[in-house]
Order: sequence, then structure tokens, then C-alpha cells
Amino acid sequence: MDTDLAAVAALIGDPTRAAMLDALVAGEPLRASVLATRAGVAPSTASEHLARLLDGGLVSCEPCGRERRYRLASAEAAEALEALSRLARPVPVRSLRAADRASALREARTCYDHLAGRVGVAVTDALVARRALILGDGSYELTKTGERLLERIGADVASARARKRAFARVCVDWSERRPHLAGALGSAVADALFANGWLARRPNDRGVTVTPAGAAGLSSEPGVT
Repeated sequence: MDTDLAAVAALIGDPTRAAMLDALVAGEPLRASVLATRAGVAPSTASEHLARLLDGGLVSCEPCGRERRYRLASAEAAEALEALSRLARPVPVRSLRAADRASALREARTCYDHLAGRVGVAVTDALVARRALILGDGSYELTKTGERLLERIGADVASARARKRAFARVCVDWSERRPHLAGALGSAVADALFANGWLARRPNDRGVTVTPAGAAGLSSEPGVT
């Protein structure tokens, strides 16, 4: 093997680091103190784990005033974590709060910077049904009809095309086991849904909720029921 897969697996395989990476899959940069709380460890312990993740190239660090905030290093890192989630067994649910969180994540969540969960798959299915997207081998083709539709809801398609990453990638959803839209276009669609007030982030996890305005908007454009 030409790559050090074992080193990456060892980084992800530690429960504390896995919890931190899961928190960062939401795509939002987080302070070390927040990541320590999410992982249930002391700040000093969190710093040690974050140093290892930085050294391993799985996270990056950016200054924010006097603080430093951490995020996943790339969309590829998020993709790898999503793929591992499809292989992993579900965590046993031992409280009502945990059950509520698990249900919310399966309903709708962010996967790095695009929409996932049942709602993410439903939005993608609706775009395919309306011939806005055509499913190919590992990617989607955006049609002229689709470009007009997405621009109507505020998605910046031109900027998505200009980004130095895959444009419209297929991402197999770990909870639905079906594809949703990822890549630069998936990010642009999610940004538009948040900007429209159609989606709202849940506090303290990567779950999102569909607002009443979103329920009405998604039922007409792109036709999600």
C-alpha cells in the first residue's frame, strides 16, 4: 500500500478524536473549549488530541481574534468520515435526549457544507425527478432547467462552478443509504436554504430543522413533500 492508511485510521479510531471530528463534520469552525465539551474531556486533554489531528492533516486551525478555531481540513476528510459512518454500528440510545438527537440527525443534518439526512435525500430526489439533476457515475449533471430552478431559490451556481473542488458530487447518505447532492453545488444549495430561512441549525450538534417557511418553499421549489 502506497499510503499510510493505518496512521489515519489510528487518528480517527480514538473515541475522543472521533467525537471531535464528528462535531466538526457540521462544517462550522469551533473553539478548542467547545470541542473539549463535545468530547467530554479536559481542555488540556483536548489540546493534545487536536495537536495530533493537526499533525495528521485531518483538521486545520484558523485565528479568530485572540482565539483559535478548528475545522475539518477538507471536504475529503468529511467524505471519509461519512463513509465510515455507513460501516459503523449505531451507538446504543440510553436516554430520551440521545434518542431525540439521533432522530433529528437522521431527519436533516449538515454533512460538512451540504444537506444530508432524509431531507437532503428528498431534496436531491426531487431535483432528479424534475430533471434538474441527472445522475451519472459518482456525480450529477446540472441541466439548464436545474440551473434556472436553483437560481430561483438563491443558489449561486456561477460561484459554485468557479470553486476548485468537485462541482456536483454524489455522496451516499449514511442514515438513508441513498445518494444526496454534495460538492460545490451541494454547498451552494445548502447556503441558499439557510439564507432563505428555510433551514435552521440545531444548537450543539449538526442537526438542522426545516422551518415553516422552508416547508412551504421546499414543497414548491424543488417540490419536496
